[in-house]
Amino acid sequence: MESMQRSVQEEKMLAGKLYDPTDAKLQERRRIAHQLSMAYNRTPEEEEALRKELLDQLVPNHGEGTFLQGPIQFDYGCYTTFGKNCYANFNLVVLDICPITIGDNVFMGPNCSLVTPMHPLLPEERNLRQKEDGSWYDLEYGKPIVIGSNCWFGSNVTVCGGVTIGEGCVIGAGSVVTRDIPPYSLAAGVPCRVLREITAADSVNHKPELW
Repeated sequence: MESMQRSVQEEKMLAGKLYDPTDAKLQERRRIAHQLSMAYNRTPEEEEALRKELLDQLVPNHGEGTFLQGPIQFDYGCYTTFGKNCYANFNLVVLDICPITIGDNVFMGPNCSLVTPMHPLLPEERNLRQKEDGSWYDLEYGKPIVIGSNCWFGSNVTVCGGVTIGEGCVIGAGSVVTRDIPPYSLAAGVPCRVLREITAADSVNHKPELW
């Protein structure tokens, strides 16, 4: 999909400016990404070659060893980057109208969502409006997401646009991340807050009941 020339609306979208999502080229990119997502979801794990081919088309910027369990749903896919050896459990949702950058060895539990879209708070600015040709559109914008290497997300984590999560973080199940999280933090909650720093004292070697 990256070979498709970018439109003015696409450039505005990726820059975090207000844009028209009914732009023809954006609609075509979404159509392709949605079809590839559905095809990936229908493909059994045993068909490794086909799953790899589909993922390469959907998310061309992913490192070796990255595995998405499926089902998955991407808005575009081509604006998301995964590092090496990443893993996402069932029901990963990625709304990548702005760039999403994920480091190496990032693990996500089931039902995680990475959502970059933003909408105006005032309803008169958020609601549909009509073009001269009679068609309808709305104005949206987005904010990028950055996730450092070696992070682990519990199930049902939502990361909102504009957030940077530092390297080595653990985000507790059910959290909604609306603000930056510094590296090596244990964080949880709605909204997600830092509980404490993760240190060498958290090693499983200090927990004999696990061995």
